[in-house]
Amino acid sequence: MSKKSSVKKVVLAYSGGLDTSVIVPWLRNNYQCEVVCFTADLGQEEELSGLEDKAIKSGASKLYIADLREEFLQDYVFPTLQAGAVYEREYLLGTSFARPLIAKHLVDVAAQENADAVAHGCTGKGNDQVRFELTVMALNPRLKVIAPWREWEIRSRQDALAYAAEFNVPVTHTEKDIYSRDRNIFHLSHEGGLLEDPWNEPEERMFQLTTSPEQAPDTPEMVELEFEKGRPVALNGERLSAVDIFQRLNKIAGQHGIGRVDIVENRLVGMKSHGVYETPAGTVIRRAHQALESICLDKHTMHYKDFIAVKYAELVYNGMWFTRLRESLDAFVQVTQENVTGVVRLKLYRGNVIIAGRKSPFSLYREDYASFGEENVYNQQDAHGFIQLFGLPMKVEALLNIEGGGKSRYSTPDYSQFKRD
Repeated sequence: MSKKSSVKKVVLAYSGGLDTSVIVPWLRNNYQCEVVCFTADLGQEEELSGLEDKAIKSGASKLYIADLREEFLQDYVFPTLQAGAVYEREYLLGTSFARPLIAKHLVDVAAQENADAVAHGCTGKGNDQVRFELTVMALNPRLKVIAPWREWEIRSRQDALAYAAEFNVPVTHTEKDIYSRDRNIFHLSHEGGLLEDPWNEPEERMFQLTTSPEQAPDTPEMVELEFEKGRPVALNGERLSAVDIFQRLNKIAGQHGIGRVDIVENRLVGMKSHGVYETPAGTVIRRAHQALESICLDKHTMHYKDFIAVKYAELVYNGMWFTRLRESLDAFVQVTQENVTGVVRLKLYRGNVIIAGRKSPFSLYREDYASFGEENVYNQQDAHGFIQLFGLPMKVEALLNIEGGGKSRYSTPDYSQFKRD
């Protein structure tokens, strides 16, 4: 095969799945280059088993594996949860904020290896190609980016399996494995197969992290999450690392059928896609964080924060993590989190996360102030003047309408004109 361009060494973002396994010999065959593989450990667990041997047998000169779980949670997951960012009402961005972290370390390995290119296994139809390449552009635009799915003649998983067989690439993927999945410590996504028709209900055997709500325990389980400045630091009274909190809470919440989301989302490239996500711990933490914010944030800050959360989610989804706008929004968010410290008690029951209590040393809620009988702080007679001023624009408009047409735009209709049969 002819040499495509002058590339001496390329670092491949390697998962060990079918696509990236096939990409190793494809890069060597088409670019006549050395291939170094890089794998980010984000909590894939058993998926990481035997990767080094597999990469070498596929033709790579070496494999780097970096445990990035704590960095992933502290620097990407928690800031996004603190922002309250959710894409299109339901997606908690589990794949989206993993990509810039992987790409960041991919660039680092390229520098360490003195490589002149990086490569990824993202398809030309998806969002991930944008997330990877925007990160590379932001961190080292001199690196060439190779995206085989936009170059090669492989067009299906069957084609990829045939290529793997031709070049003796060890793969465990079979044609019966119909789903495309992405897993990390935060979530597990499912696409393809039966999900390509959004009318189809996901089959139960597809789920891996969560029990179906119908099969979940009939007894609720209580958990307590403690936060410091908007970040979870303890579970059920025990201070833990971020990784330990997620590992334990994933298991607990998953047993109770929590964290399943089935959505049709708008991809950045313009098409819609149907995906199913399992995010047990993330769902519980998000709900607890919201409950704590409800007593720690003042009205105007919380409402404005909800407003910017939509933009924050859009930036993360679109791969624009390393931008000044995302950093600027994050600076605002971090100020809002300074007093978001306290404990939230939650009841987990058959797919439901029920708030059972919240407390904080910085709580703005005061029972004595909210009491109907308390007059020292809030005098109920003051409400009359407030209402008069608050409603003044509506009052003026109504008066002008009455003077001009004899009635307000919102005057009560005359129901007497309607007769009963």
